[in-house]
Amino acid sequence: MTTRRAPAISTQTPGPRRVCVLLLAALSLAACSKDAGSTAKPEPTAAKQDGAHAPSNVKPGSHEDWCGEHAVPESQCTRCNPELVPAFKATGDWCAEHGLPESQCLKCNPDLKIVRPPKGS
Repeated sequence: MTTRRAPAISTQTPGPRRVCVLLLAALSLAACSKDAGSTAKPEPTAAKQDGAHAPSNVKPGSHEDWCGEHAVPESQCTRCNPELVPAFKATGDWCAEHGLPESQCLKCNPDLKIVRPPKGS
């Protein structure tokens, strides 16, 4: 005589793939639920130039040539200008672990000081 057993309940945690899928689904839903008719004002252009990025027509190495977001000269900012990466790699100035020039990697070189040139330079 055979007896029927109740189905086993899995006590295992979900695999990493399932967690990633669930996380992506949750993020997608959150992004889609934002109100498309939001009344938020766009960021003013002047604030971008003051704090984040230099205008494209500035002299490289000048005070105005500064990426405020990454605290390096804008003309050398590989995070804002990925097309600069091959030049840094070609000269051996590349930190593969952190994905930026070794000459800008504060994680590998904690004593490194990247200083903005003074005004008028």
